[in-house]
Amino acid sequence: MNLDSPMSALDYQSGFGNEFSSEALPGALPVGQNSPQKAPYGLYAELLSGTAFTMTRSEARRTWMYRIQPSANHPAFEKLERQLTGGSLGQVTPNRLRWNPLPIPSEATDFVDGLVGMVANSSAQHPSGISIYNYCANTSMQRVFFNADGELLIVPEQGRLRIATELGRMELGPLEIAVIPRGMKFRVELLDAQARGYVAENHGAPLRLPDLGPIGSNGLANPRDFLTPVAHYEDRQQPTTLVQKFLGELWGCELDHSPLNVVAWHGNNVPYLYDLRRFNTIGTVSFDHPDPSIFTVLTSPTSVPGLANLDFVIFPPRWMVAEKTFRPPWFHRNLMNEFMGLIQGNYDAKAEGFLPGGASLHSCMSAHGPDGETCSKAIAAELQPSKIDNTMAFMFETSQVLRPTRFALECPQLQPHYDACWASLPATFTPNRR
Repeated sequence: MNLDSPMSALDYQSGFGNEFSSEALPGALPVGQNSPQKAPYGLYAELLSGTAFTMTRSEARRTWMYRIQPSANHPAFEKLERQLTGGSLGQVTPNRLRWNPLPIPSEATDFVDGLVGMVANSSAQHPSGISIYNYCANTSMQRVFFNADGELLIVPEQGRLRIATELGRMELGPLEIAVIPRGMKFRVELLDAQARGYVAENHGAPLRLPDLGPIGSNGLANPRDFLTPVAHYEDRQQPTTLVQKFLGELWGCELDHSPLNVVAWHGNNVPYLYDLRRFNTIGTVSFDHPDPSIFTVLTSPTSVPGLANLDFVIFPPRWMVAEKTFRPPWFHRNLMNEFMGLIQGNYDAKAEGFLPGGASLHSCMSAHGPDGETCSKAIAAELQPSKIDNTMAFMFETSQVLRPTRFALECPQLQPHYDACWASLPATFTPNRR
C-alpha cells in the first residue's frame, strides 16, 4: 500500500515556543494521556526530547509523536563511504577571510551530499559551539536524514526547497529560513533546478527569540510570524535509506518503510520557518550607528548572560536617518566571531567582492569595517534620509573562535587579497586644522 495523508496543500500554525498539536486523521491525537495503552488507529507513541528531561519548564523542548512505525524499528547503521565535504579543521588563523560563492556541482548532488563544511568552533560531541556549512544541490533527496549533532538553521540563497519532516511539510526560498530540531528526520526536495545556501549547525542551547529589554514588547522578529507545519504522514511500505550525522560522520541503514510516518503530534520541539521580510527593524532616529545586536532574529544563549553561543543577525532593507553620523557599520574590533553571508543585493559596508552566496570570516578582535571606497563615500555624503533597499545580508555570530576547515583554506573560492579592500584608506589627519 502506498498512501499519503489526505492533504492537498501546505498549511501552518503560527507562533514561537508554543505547545502545538496537530493530527492528520480525526481523533489520532490522544486526549488527556501521552502514552495510552492503545493509541488511536493502532499507532505507536514516541517522545522526541530536544533538551534534558529535568530542564526547567520554560526551557524544555519535547514533542510526542503518534506514528505508524516507531523509530526503533531499524537495522544497524553502517558508516557511509561518502562523507561530508570539508574535512578536518585547518590551521588556526587570526586573518580576515572571504570566499566567492561555491559552484553548483555538475554531477547529481542532493542536500546532504551538497553540504560543505566551512568553519566550526567545537566538535559535535561538545554541548556547545556551532559548525557552519554551505550547501549546493541539483537534485531532490530520495533518502531521509537526521542530525544527532545539533539543530540546523537553513538559509537559502537561491532555489526553493520543500522540506518534508516527521511533523509535516514546509516550503521556503531565498529571504526565508527554516530550523530543524536536533534528531528530527527530514527530506529536502528541490522546487527549482538547483539550490544553494548556508546552514548553521547549533550544538548548544536551542535557538529562541532574544529578549527585547528596553525595546519593549514589540519589534524585531514577532512570534506570530514563525510558522510550524501541520501533521502530514507517509504510509509507504517501500525501501527507504535513512542517514544520520553522528559526531560529524554519516551513517546509514535501509528501512522497508518511510520514517516520515507521524499521523499526529503535540509539543514544542518542532521545525519552523520564518520570512525575513517580516522582521521589524529597529534603528536610531537621532545620531550614531546602533550595535548589530539590534538586528538579532534568533539566539542560542550560554550560561553567561548576554554572551551568545550563536546569534543569527540580519541586515535587511531599512531607512537611514541618523544626523551627523558615519552611517555604514563603523570600524570595530569585538569579542565575537562573525561569519557573514549575502542572500541578495549588496552589503552596505562593502563596495565589491562580497557576492550573494559568498561568505566572510572576521574572528575575535579582528579589525574590520567598511572598505576604502564605501568609507570615502560615506564621509563625503550629503546626509539626507535614505533607504538601503534590495539587500539581505546576515551574520552567524558566536562567542567562540571559528576555525576554517582545510577545504575552506584551500579551495579556489578563497579570495587571496581580501585585506587589500582596506589598503586604499588614506591618511587624512590634519593636526593644524580641526
